[in-house]
Amino acid sequence: MGSEIHRDAWGIPHLRADGVHELARAQGVVTARDRAWQLEVERHRAQGTSASFLGPQALPWDLFARRARLDDTARRCWAALEEREPETARWVRAYVDGVNQELPATAAPEFARAGLSPGHWEPWTPLGVWLATHILFAGFPAKLWREQAVRHLGPRAVGLFATDGPGTAGSNGWLVGGARTTTGQAIIAGDPHRFIEDPGVYQQIHLACPDFDVVGLAVPGIPGIAHFGHTGTVAWAITNAMADYQDLYRERLRRTGAGVEALGPDGVWRRAFRRVETVQVAGEAPAEVEVIETERGPVIAGGPEGLEGGIADDEPLALALRYPPRVTGDLGFGALLPLLRARRTTDVDKALDLWAEPVNVVLAADTEGGVLHRVAGRVPLRSEANRTRIVLAWEPGHEWQGWHETHRAEPAGAVAVMANQRGLATPLGVEFAPPHRAERIAALLAEREHWSPADMPAIHMDTHLGSAAPLLDHLRALNDLSPEAAALRDHLLRWDCRMDAASTEAAAYAAVRGAVVRRLAAHPAFAALATAPACPDILLPWLALLPRIAFALEHLLRAEELYGVDRPAVVAAALEEVAARPPAAPWGESHRLAPWRALTTTSPDDEPKLAGDHDCVLCTSSVPGLTDLSARGPAARYVWDLARREDSRWVVPLGASGAPDSPHHRDQLPLWVRGDLVPVVTDFEELTKESDV
Repeated sequence: MGSEIHRDAWGIPHLRADGVHELARAQGVVTARDRAWQLEVERHRAQGTSASFLGPQALPWDLFARRARLDDTARRCWAALEEREPETARWVRAYVDGVNQELPATAAPEFARAGLSPGHWEPWTPLGVWLATHILFAGFPAKLWREQAVRHLGPRAVGLFATDGPGTAGSNGWLVGGARTTTGQAIIAGDPHRFIEDPGVYQQIHLACPDFDVVGLAVPGIPGIAHFGHTGTVAWAITNAMADYQDLYRERLRRTGAGVEALGPDGVWRRAFRRVETVQVAGEAPAEVEVIETERGPVIAGGPEGLEGGIADDEPLALALRYPPRVTGDLGFGALLPLLRARRTTDVDKALDLWAEPVNVVLAADTEGGVLHRVAGRVPLRSEANRTRIVLAWEPGHEWQGWHETHRAEPAGAVAVMANQRGLATPLGVEFAPPHRAERIAALLAEREHWSPADMPAIHMDTHLGSAAPLLDHLRALNDLSPEAAALRDHLLRWDCRMDAASTEAAAYAAVRGAVVRRLAAHPAFAALATAPACPDILLPWLALLPRIAFALEHLLRAEELYGVDRPAVVAAALEEVAARPPAAPWGESHRLAPWRALTTTSPDDEPKLAGDHDCVLCTSSVPGLTDLSARGPAARYVWDLARREDSRWVVPLGASGAPDSPHHRDQLPLWVRGDLVPVVTDFEELTKESDV
């Protein structure tokens, strides 16, 4: 047989091969065939060379990637993988060989638009893509925000503004045990929330060989199926654990005749790594970047001369980032093959002991009744100060002292829910998502005794907004309003709190909420935070005041006192503002999908209308007060049925193909908007053979 590529009616690739490595090569081939442009964008981002064809808008990322030494870390992790896990290294190399076999034959139109030719993948490129995709998942820039907030508002501000920040990615996931299903076997369902990209960040795929037969959601550029998979006898899914596993150190640096030195916690100046790199920028002159690394980690901001207007004013700013793969040389790729070979939850559990990052909460179930609920990943043991703020590199007490225990499993029970809330991962993090999504999923699952796979999309698509109550409570208490504002208030108080696309009440609520956010952001109490300090552009979203207020609005409205802000007056003024010019259309008219593309091709008006909101189970996030457009939401939906894998279902926001001219580029989009799912096909007799490899 060799290796074969088959397709189902939705263009989803189904691969089978005589062996593991032949299958990996086939996965590389089909990924290059379907996602060539995406693969090359991600390769260049991992190397810090994307501005060479995307232009100045990509330069901030390239500068960060160079300074954080992402490519060098990927090479380091690859060398360690070859030594520690030679079978996995050969498997990764086979995938890369498949990518390189197919890339030269691709004719994606984006290459011509960008003036780019497909390049060559190195064995460590998948590791670089994985690292670049997840380096911001732990939200270390939030420490910059806390530093500013505490400096200007005091320690209480940390709790007031704690929320699922702008750079993190949440998800929903739930497990219903066999005692609560119509089949007597478990169901796992959910949806990862990420920035919606075109092409999508997840690739539906089926991988079959004598060792295993797995369906799941792969990350293009990475072999295997890491986050969401079903082997026929066991299935697993993840959400972001919201763990804190990266540290920021303020460094004291000085130049010497030989280079740069950094002051350590023992009071000794030591030589730091230093070199200057050139970043090519399409349409502009090249940019030079000084790359410095101390014993703590790469310096991602500032340097010996500091950064004008930086985080603190007493001395030059230099910030070093310490992150686990840079320290250990391990990205957790050793878990990928054992996951594919898993037959029971005990196998998944053992495989995940090798997981590194991002740190995830995992749910798994098997056909023998086994269930698993655990955290997977590496979280360093260090002082509480490291977890919450920037620490001083020259002070003792901020060293890493080993690793947290993350493989402890927790009984899952008849129903288990994971939605980035506090819970199993609480000891590992600082800020977590509000509990609304988790509580709503649990409440919905409690409404009936038994569930079937076909019942799950109703939970995926639930639009109840759990965070609406504080603003509605303020509206209820208002007096002395104009007749128009009083009518709008009464209208909103009768609203069912559902962010449906066709709801005029949802549009009115969102308009009032946005006006409140803008007025709070403009209040003199927060003036010191209105202008972000000088820092790398890539980190600015974490320091923007308006999104911080938008996502923390619930806390800010409920706090006993808010720095002297007259919140009833703010809410009343916002209500009057909207009553004078109420929204002319339902929520979905302004709440539209806004996917990220490396090359812009459409306007938001061309994208579909969406239901949902940030704190709904249907988590289609906008930034209240700034835009109703949704750049983040369910990057896939899945229902894993342990009774019959063929009754499982899935969908992605756009389609299986990344090629704009493919019929499968956006054919799943209408289903995704409606909440429908497509069948998971596993019988090769029901598929169409495309080619041999």
